Amino acid sequence: RLRLAPSRSGPGRPRWARHPACLVFYILFRNRRGSRPLSSPSAGRRLQPIVEVLERFVREGRLAALMWEVCQQQARGGPAELQDALLAGVVALPDRVSNSLRGRNPAVFFPQNYFPLLGAAIVEVLHEISASLRGTAAGGLCHGGTSSSGVLQEILSVLVPRLADLTKSDCIWQRICWRLVECVPERWMEAVVLGFVQRAPGADVLSRLLGNLVVKNKQAQFVVTQKFLLLQYGYTTAVLQNLLGYLSLDSLRRALLIKVLQELLETWSSSSAVKHSPAEQQEYISKAILICLSHLKEPEIESCRQELLTSMMEGVKCHLDSSLPQIRRLGMIVAESISSKINTDGPVLKFQYEEDDEARELKSLLVQAPSICAVPSLPDDNDDDLTPYDMSEDKELKKTKAPVYIRDCIEVLTGSEDTDKWEATVKALESLVRKNPAATREVSVELAKILLHLEEKTCIEGFAELRQRAQVAVLTVDPIPVAQYLTSQFYSLNYSLRQRMDILDVLVLAARELSFPKVHGKIKHVEKPCVQLLPGSDSSNDWRKIVDERIKSKTRRFAKGPSQVQVASGPNEFNSVAGHFFFPLLQNFDRPLSTFDLLGEDHFVLGRLVHTLAVLMYLAVNTVAVTAMGKALMEFVWALRFHTDSYVRQGLLSCISSVLLSVPAEHLLNNMTEELLETQSWLGGKMWWCMPMFFWLVLQFACNISLKL
Repeated sequence: RLRLAPSRSGPGRPRWARHPACLVFYILFRNRRGSRPLSSPSAGRRLQPIVEVLERFVREGRLAALMWEVCQQQARGGPAELQDALLAGVVALPDRVSNSLRGRNPAVFFPQNYFPLLGAAIVEVLHEISASLRGTAAGGLCHGGTSSSGVLQEILSVLVPRLADLTKSDCIWQRICWRLVECVPERWMEAVVLGFVQRAPGADVLSRLLGNLVVKNKQAQFVVTQKFLLLQYGYTTAVLQNLLGYLSLDSLRRALLIKVLQELLETWSSSSAVKHSPAEQQEYISKAILICLSHLKEPEIESCRQELLTSMMEGVKCHLDSSLPQIRRLGMIVAESISSKINTDGPVLKFQYEEDDEARELKSLLVQAPSICAVPSLPDDNDDDLTPYDMSEDKELKKTKAPVYIRDCIEVLTGSEDTDKWEATVKALESLVRKNPAATREVSVELAKILLHLEEKTCIEGFAELRQRAQVAVLTVDPIPVAQYLTSQFYSLNYSLRQRMDILDVLVLAARELSFPKVHGKIKHVEKPCVQLLPGSDSSNDWRKIVDERIKSKTRRFAKGPSQVQVASGPNEFNSVAGHFFFPLLQNFDRPLSTFDLLGEDHFVLGRLVHTLAVLMYLAVNTVAVTAMGKALMEFVWALRFHTDSYVRQGLLSCISSVLLSVPAEHLLNNMTEELLETQSWLGGKMWWCMPMFFWLVLQFACNISLKL
């Protein structure tokens, strides 16, 4: 019979402390009388003394003694069932106490307090095992059951830092740690490996803690090479660096590193993965590829150079076909990195994209952090004491004058070798075109052709914007012939995708400018009469203004015009040319060329075309051709309604919205009844389309008639 009262021989030491820790814990855990377990909800208050003893048992470090006794029994071949039951009871103790006391358990049994104590007890047991291995040939075996719980993170938060410190220069501790992780059951291997990877301060520490676990244990190999890299993507960059750095630090594990890189590149170059995977997962895989490349050595790169090149070409094509800018930039960065690794001496790929913090972070992963070394101090070389030169009298070098005639600009852009003159011409071309519309119309098509093929000779800030503004100016000055030329070139051979998208951008910007009213002269503002205080020194110069203000302030008017600012008005210049901008773009979209297929691989350009047509349709409101444009656009939408790309489908919805906003309601009802019915059946009453379009159109038409009456 176990007595809970203190011993007479030791006033502060209870009698149960003299018994083996395994026996004491088993009796306390199964209840004092053995009739009901500690987890019985009907135990009530009579279990309070037992809980107090358990609390003291934990606080006095008896958990370490219990686990050490289990290790010794395991080494002597004791019953495995009893050992498993004891270790399972240690892990489940907080839950059992909480269930028995219905939430009123002591603070030591809170998970955030109990499991760090359990982790410290495990470290004490490992110290005993280390001492046993040093003293005798045989030693205890650490059982993996201590890690089989859902609260591994609390235990590992104590265990991993201590083991990292103990394994720095002690091979016995390294062997103990390796044996510890090798004995973990398979169902808990993922949680244990993840805890070590997340808490290890570096890849070298992780290598000391895990050893060649991924080579010996198939479950650990699957977790490290498949689950953490290809099936999950929520881990930080530091976890990726620890994981892949661990694979690179041993010759037996480097084969797994190359295998991981091949599988990552296979996923990265898969068009299905690029299309259907989340952007976060693709960024995660891109980071893993860059970290793998940073660990490859030259012989390894040479052995898989052709495979890297093939994956790079397939992957960059899939990424550039994506309609998401983030995915395209990821493909560019990874392709540049692979190219720099496999072509160390020759030319490498180079793309143009925005250099932000994210891009710089990705590129930094390709370079391993150098080891920190002491730098000898240098004498102070500060030049603050030097006297600066007097630059007040310096004059700027005379700049090259830009041409003053349109034909001179054409000559400079096509044949001049003077880069300064070429740069000045590019900067001044837009204003020159707008100031000389008559001269521009004589050579408008030729100038549009030159600007469409113009390449940057020197590094000019904002070159693409300058060229685009000049193209827009030429198109607005002479809309019909230039629009006919640009729309015909959109479906021609030997044009890059960038040039085709430039054509669409220029058409939209020019249509927007033509559809907005131009302001000729100053707009008159009618303001309320008021008295203004004018400076005394300037009153003699503008006496007329002072007199007018005094007359206004003293004059009483019974009828006065509107006091608002007069809105600028003028003819809609887009009215007569809208068809030349719009209809040629609809003619050949379903005819593939050898280098251009809108319905195939070039679906990104198709998305831009659809959005361009939607904008042109919206800008054509109140024009003569708006009804014909709307009818043609609805037929175009119907042909592409089942397209697989979301960017294209989004543009189709924009086209429908533009038609409903631009075409008058009576024309929709009279001329486009069939198209509207088909569109409504396609949309299927989703979102705001659940209100029948005919009801909305008839209501709008009735309102217009009532206003006219």
